[in-house]
Amino acid sequence: MLKLLLDEHISPDVADGLRQKQKGVSVLSLGQWEEGKFLGASDELILAEAAAQKPTLVTYDRKTIPPVLKAWAEAGREHGGVIFVDEKTIAPSDIGGLLRALQKLVREVSKADLSTAVIFLRRENKH
Repeated sequence: MLKLLLDEHISPDVADGLRQKQKGVSVLSLGQWEEGKFLGASDELILAEAAAQKPTLVTYDRKTIPPVLKAWAEAGREHGGVIFVDEKTIAPSDIGGLLRALQKLVREVSKADLSTAVIFLRRENKH
């Protein structure tokens, strides 16, 4: 089963909506995951625990996470996968747009192992 972990800058409403609309995917916001104990934690700590539990992190953080992923790759260290969202493509306040884009991605990769994958989410047009 595909497992997604939404970082603290993504509304929990996205997690709720995705769970309702997309069966066969486990989605938690950072505040729901592990009873919120990783809220405000370092990227390294979140990525390390995600690597152990295997959810793929969905994040807008394209500033501090890429250097961590680069260092881990160079060290041969694996992670649970990361899906980057660009705020110029899908604004954090665009819950519907983010939900549609994640739904499309989930349909495309639902059977794939996203461990160590790095994906850049694209906007899904309204139907």
